[in-house]
Amino acid sequence: MKEKIYLALDFPNWQATKQFLDNNQLYGIPVKVGMELFYHEGPAVIKKLKERNHPIFLDLKLHDIPTTVMRAMRNIASLGVDMVNVHALGGGEMIRYAKEGLVSSNNEKIPKLIAVTILTSMEQQTLNEQLRISGNVVDNAAYFAAVAHDNGADGVVCSVHEAMSIKALCGDTFLTVTPGIRLADSDKNDQKRIATPSFAKDNGSDYIVVGRSVTKSSNPYEAYQQIVEEWKHGIKG
Repeated sequence: MKEKIYLALDFPNWQATKQFLDNNQLYGIPVKVGMELFYHEGPAVIKKLKERNHPIFLDLKLHDIPTTVMRAMRNIASLGVDMVNVHALGGGEMIRYAKEGLVSSNNEKIPKLIAVTILTSMEQQTLNEQLRISGNVVDNAAYFAAVAHDNGADGVVCSVHEAMSIKALCGDTFLTVTPGIRLADSDKNDQKRIATPSFAKDNGSDYIVVGRSVTKSSNPYEAYQQIVEEWKHGIKG
């Protein structure tokens, strides 16, 4: 079950990333590479992680005109990552073009296309008052998931609290990737809609993303193993 847990490598550069992974014996675990690390190191960081046998979720949240996203996805597919994402707010056509870019790359391995619904850092007030999107967070997440599903995405990034309703709407095979995972004694930081690993598994998550509960822990190796244990056996934090 370990392959279901992606560790967010929120480090400024490869040196810090490698040092963390080596010091804490986190060899070959699934990892999420976000903007900070990728924009500093470029595609070379993906190659280095693949050489160390890490499954990779490339978290760049593409959101642009459909043709630009399609061409970007064609390049991303050549990196051999396992998952990549776009913003569902980009609309159905953009999502469809993103999938076309991945498929048209003619790579043997086609990354899973995941669409971000509503960021887990976003609250109801922000959604309604700043973005002027009416309705509640759960309903909007389900709506964007349906748009993604209907336009060829393999799944969505969503809060644990929306995963079950998305499964009901889009089917059990539609993947739910849920960040905002915390151990019971961890700080929330800037995430608002969070959950423990066992809660996530019980509520429809196919994959979870963990970050500061591990990277900011006094013992990252033990923290990661605790998350694995809770995900596998439902141990409550």
